[in-house]
Amino acid sequence: MVEQKGPRIVANTHPHAAIVGGGIMGCDIAAIFAAGGWRVHVVSPSQATRDTLPTRLRKTLAGLDTAPALADQVQVWERIEDVPWPQVEIVIEAATEDLALKQRLFAQLDTLARPDIPLASNTSSYPIGDIGKDLKTRARVVGLHFFMPAHLVPLVEVVSAEFTDPAVAERAQAVMQSLGKETISVHKDLPGFVANRMQHALVREALWLVANGAATPEDVDKAVRYGFGFRFLACGPMLQKEMSGWDTNYLSGSMIYPSLCNDSRPPDMFRDMVAQGHTGMKAGRGLWQWDENSIRQEKARYERMLRQAFLLLTGESESTPP
Repeated sequence: MVEQKGPRIVANTHPHAAIVGGGIMGCDIAAIFAAGGWRVHVVSPSQATRDTLPTRLRKTLAGLDTAPALADQVQVWERIEDVPWPQVEIVIEAATEDLALKQRLFAQLDTLARPDIPLASNTSSYPIGDIGKDLKTRARVVGLHFFMPAHLVPLVEVVSAEFTDPAVAERAQAVMQSLGKETISVHKDLPGFVANRMQHALVREALWLVANGAATPEDVDKAVRYGFGFRFLACGPMLQKEMSGWDTNYLSGSMIYPSLCNDSRPPDMFRDMVAQGHTGMKAGRGLWQWDENSIRQEKARYERMLRQAFLLLTGESESTPP
């Protein structure tokens, strides 16, 4: 991998992708494209991020059972202006979750990138419409929401704002599918889109159960992993309820829904943890205490399980409800 100091256009038959942001998500997304045979351009103004990217990228590619040498297909740039924009076929912004920053980046992309290519954001929270609302070519702005770790989790949400050209969303979706990703089309530009809305609904209830003494964090996790969550690898909640019967679920929902947590803000327990800096592994403390060894062991177990789950999903015979 070579860091570029100025524009350099190399003639080749491989498509080019630009990733704006070289952090955790940007690195994983770059690896996905590199593994798919693309030439990749990663932009990061941070010298530290650029310095560590080669090692991180090779590790990610190894996790995909792909030759780490594919990292050599990735070029790193300090300035967004220096990317060889005439060659780029798709842009994915993976910068910090800061709306003003994203709007500034897209204003630059609006003028730098060819007008015929998709401009995508990997935001997990901001509406796509808010990011691209002031652009001259806003019809080509779309959301491509990956899930951490992006190289192992198959899903990508393709999110359309009100002004997104359907052909752009279809093109972005086709690119993701060509890279082996499972995609869903999100037709309403809601905060959190589809998967994160469901995830936060679950976490809200889980935190309420812990804060109110109904269960420990360990038991909440077990209830998901070895209970209803265990079934989700085989089918989602809609198909599972088709199996168990909507009549039964209507009756149980009528009993349970009134007692579910419906707070409009995170619980005090959650707020206090963040205020005290107990933000999880990166701080050495969250609900649990962490050190370098326990973090390394847990992340290795987590990625091992994800790889095994991915093999199960990719090896299944595809079945679609009638």
